Amino acid sequence: MSSNNYYDVTTWPVGNPSEDVGEVINSIIADIKDRQTVTDANNGGKPGAVIYIPPGDYHLRTQVVIDVSFLRIQGSGHGFTSSSIRFNVPEDEWPNLHELWPGGSRVIVDIPLGEGREESKGAAFYVERSGSPRISSVEFSNFCIDGLHFNSDGSGMPSENTYVNGKTGIYVASANDSFRVNGMGFVYLENALTIYKADALSIHDNFIAECGSCIELRGWGQASKITDNLVGAGPKGYSIYAENHGGLLITANNVFPRGASSVHLSGVTRSSVSNNRLHSFYPGMVILEADSSENLVATNHFLRDHEPWTPFLGVDNGLNELNGLLCVSGSNNSVIGNHFSQIIDSESIRPVGAMPVIIRLLAGSGNFVSNNHVVAMDVHSTSSDSCFEAQVDALLTTQASEGLPVTAVMVDSESVRNTILDSGTEAQVIADRAVNALRTTPTVGFTEQTSEALDPRLSTPAPPQSSP
Repeated sequence: MSSNNYYDVTTWPVGNPSEDVGEVINSIIADIKDRQTVTDANNGGKPGAVIYIPPGDYHLRTQVVIDVSFLRIQGSGHGFTSSSIRFNVPEDEWPNLHELWPGGSRVIVDIPLGEGREESKGAAFYVERSGSPRISSVEFSNFCIDGLHFNSDGSGMPSENTYVNGKTGIYVASANDSFRVNGMGFVYLENALTIYKADALSIHDNFIAECGSCIELRGWGQASKITDNLVGAGPKGYSIYAENHGGLLITANNVFPRGASSVHLSGVTRSSVSNNRLHSFYPGMVILEADSSENLVATNHFLRDHEPWTPFLGVDNGLNELNGLLCVSGSNNSVIGNHFSQIIDSESIRPVGAMPVIIRLLAGSGNFVSNNHVVAMDVHSTSSDSCFEAQVDALLTTQASEGLPVTAVMVDSESVRNTILDSGTEAQVIADRAVNALRTTPTVGFTEQTSEALDPRLSTPAPPQSSP
């Protein structure tokens, strides 16, 4: 049975979806609001609707404004392909490429932008509603939002490598409940997802890459999750950022390099960062700041290595090796069972001669750091004009000339009453024993004292048995 709450942008009588799908979707939303006016009819009344975007290319020149609950905008394919790789291939080779542009159900953001416009004005999809209750259950599923091109930023970097164009994929401005962003593709946007005041938000199974910033949860929020995404930002932006959130779950994400950080939490409490694969070309991979407390950072794989692709050589996030791969300013956090691979060329270390830091406790108290494993190797860095081959070669390389000396855990004087267990050898841990509890990782050749040596009574021979 057909439903009048299911819309197809290609059959809607208002507008031309190929020229401006934004105008079409806004017209559909207006129709939903005109038809669904009764708030309580037979225990229902406003079921919302589905707006379907079939596979194809759809320019968006009018911002979509969403102010109704229970709306699902869906397509048939996230359509991601690397625009960055293609834009760094010589143009005379383009005719030999199988594809030039992203595909699937593809929304191309063509909103006219003026100088100095605020981020929300450049959003393809803008969500805001005041009053009570909060806007709820808006879903974006299985289509692509493509910013098409980046612009010059005056840095001298080729314009397509700047990650700057003033375009945002989805911007949620008002308090919201139970939103979902699933199975989407985001590419070549300055900001992919910016969401304020989220409650029970799910960002799951998306491909969000080659964007200035990928996921930003702003304002405040609770009980949300960022799971099973493929994510990679530019060197000026965040791959995953959250502020003033509680109960946030960040797990099973594969975070690519070039973002200024992999996970950045500011004022976040009682949340989990677990089972993620994190890869970066810079220090400052995971940051807990602004008294982020009672969080669990566990069983993540950190890989810090060098940039192998020629177009981005020399680009970094401005942090040196003393900053640490994991930086904590907060209290009562647990850092447990993480694997850290620091695979860099010692000649690239800044400041020159410094010993790179892996985990740094900057401020706070009562943090628990246990059973973290650090592998640090000094490798000779190489580069290549082929992005895919260069990165795969770098990932698979395990040969190294020698081990790289590192500080596994550094505890600053502003951080006290911490417990550090089995996360670095005696030489690899810098902490004031007077105000921190410490048990270092044994090293090869270390002979542990037996219980008999510690207590001679335990080795007292048994009394002789009398003859029968």
